[in-house]
Amino acid sequence: MSGLLNIGMRALQANQVALQTAGHNIANVTTPGYSRQSVVLQTVQGINGPGGYVGSGVSVQTIQRNYSEFLTTQATMAGATQAADVARADKLKQLEGLFAGGSTGLGASINDMLNAFSDVASAPTDLTARTVVLTRVDETAARIRTTAQNLDELQYGVTQELGQKVTMINSLAKSISETNEKIIRTQGAGQPPNDLLDQRDQLVRDLNQYVQTSSVAASDGSVSIFIGGSQPLVLGTMAATVSIAKDDFGDPLKSKLSISRNGFSLTLDENTLGGGEVSGLLRFQNNDLAEGRNLLGRLTLAVTTSMNEQHSLGLDMDGNPGGQLFSSIAFSAKNVLSPTAPAVLNVGTASVTISINDVTKFSASDYEVNFLSSTSGHITRRSDGTVTSFPQTPATTAPILATLDGLNISMPSGTPAAGDRFLIKPFSTSPSSVSREFSSPRGLAVSSPVAASVGNNNRGTLALESVVTRSATTLPAITLAFDGLGNYTRSDTGITTYPFTSGVPIESGPVTLPAVAGWSLVLKGVPQAGDTVTVGPIPSAFRSLNAGNANAMMGLRDLAMFDGAALTDGYAGLIAQVGVRGQGANFAADVSSAIATNLEKDRTAVSGVNLDEEAAKLLQFQQAYQASAKMIQIAQGIFDTLIQSLGR
Repeated sequence: MSGLLNIGMRALQANQVALQTAGHNIANVTTPGYSRQSVVLQTVQGINGPGGYVGSGVSVQTIQRNYSEFLTTQATMAGATQAADVARADKLKQLEGLFAGGSTGLGASINDMLNAFSDVASAPTDLTARTVVLTRVDETAARIRTTAQNLDELQYGVTQELGQKVTMINSLAKSISETNEKIIRTQGAGQPPNDLLDQRDQLVRDLNQYVQTSSVAASDGSVSIFIGGSQPLVLGTMAATVSIAKDDFGDPLKSKLSISRNGFSLTLDENTLGGGEVSGLLRFQNNDLAEGRNLLGRLTLAVTTSMNEQHSLGLDMDGNPGGQLFSSIAFSAKNVLSPTAPAVLNVGTASVTISINDVTKFSASDYEVNFLSSTSGHITRRSDGTVTSFPQTPATTAPILATLDGLNISMPSGTPAAGDRFLIKPFSTSPSSVSREFSSPRGLAVSSPVAASVGNNNRGTLALESVVTRSATTLPAITLAFDGLGNYTRSDTGITTYPFTSGVPIESGPVTLPAVAGWSLVLKGVPQAGDTVTVGPIPSAFRSLNAGNANAMMGLRDLAMFDGAALTDGYAGLIAQVGVRGQGANFAADVSSAIATNLEKDRTAVSGVNLDEEAAKLLQFQQAYQASAKMIQIAQGIFDTLIQSLGR
């Protein structure tokens, strides 16, 4: 009698738990991170009687969480990679938008500025044409500054976003440590706290949206979280804090993630962070945005320097040498904290400076100078890791340490110590300060100080193609005399003969950049014996009508300057390089998103709630519950009958 009643009571309780669990599943069908729960039933040990073991019913062994650690870990890692790729792709899309094409872009402004010299070349004394040139120069400088300001705003936005992400990381790390503490307390009851475990797993997934983690489970039920390869963010019930720090050189344009525990801070290498939005934003800021700045800076420095140099070779309407069209640009070289003594600066007394050697060889990069001794070391191009040792062979002239990528890197004073390091940033800050240098149309130096003329008695077809001033040095007039056999002599070198080829430049002196002496003359045609050409200072009477330097300024359009491309193609190349990065980032984001989506589907296939399945379980357990109640009712009826019989 009592056995039947106990069996019914146990069955009633077990099915009630099963109904409650199914209801719990249905209620949390849309709860992020929830894992479907199932009741695990077990048979109660039967009683050994005369006829054998008599069953004692059922009991609830545990409530099981449908969970795959492998799939959860894989989905979490894929989500971190997706977050990093999407964050970087979104920012690169914004970066691409800053470099507009078409008539409103910087490239069109540079072309318009150079083309404006054609009107001055046609009418050198026309002040209106000169004013248009200065207006175009001012417009180009303004567009460069605007683009630089837009880059600064994007940089500011990324910095703010990084700060917000770091706040979320610290909040989630603290929540994980608090959940660990709750799990440790409840673990002693002998049953897994499923909802707390789901809550912690979801916190870990949320954390991986910001920074990729790895985890190690402990015997007490807690989980330790590590970032940056092996740095502990959460150890049991204790959480560290992270923050955004500057890089080794204190560069305000670059950041790193730092972790602090017990008063000690460690800066993490961004290459060890893996996925997460913080990793994607740091990669964008420290690489993509830095390259965008350097590309704009290289374009700015190359264009303004080449135009300033050429303009300085001309003469204005008053016969004065030309000044600068654009303002001068200052270079930056930062010393770094010594790697052997992080609390002090470089221990040596040396300073490092840079100057321009050849604008046509610029590479859009920062450089790091490392001294291995007081006289030797190496320079690393940061964009691709190329290393150049110094002193170079053949040795450079002191105080130049090395000449590379069109730059002279010098140590003008002091003595370095082994381990001293310097960061050189030739281009990143140059666009923000560029401006037009002067505003006087008369000051526009479009006249060439050098003129050439063919002899009046020439009999051949020799014709003057161009004469370009190479330096501000004034040279005396030189006469070239042709022998009709393909050679010529110069009045400044006597009887020495030189071969003549139509269309090949004739230089006044040796071609050694950056200071090329005198002028460059291009003649075409076939000279006859006795034909002459004279090159020398332009007579003052013809100065105002000469537009040689205006033609030379226009000639800059075709100068091979940006990795072999013409000056006018420099902006198009910039857009292409940024676009290639954006295209690659979009592809990576698409791939990682597809992988993350598929892995999340696999995870939810195991842990997700199926409403149809739960509805079927409700009906099943409802019927079982009703049957259990009927069993109790029958046991009660039998008991009542027995009592009545005994009463008679």
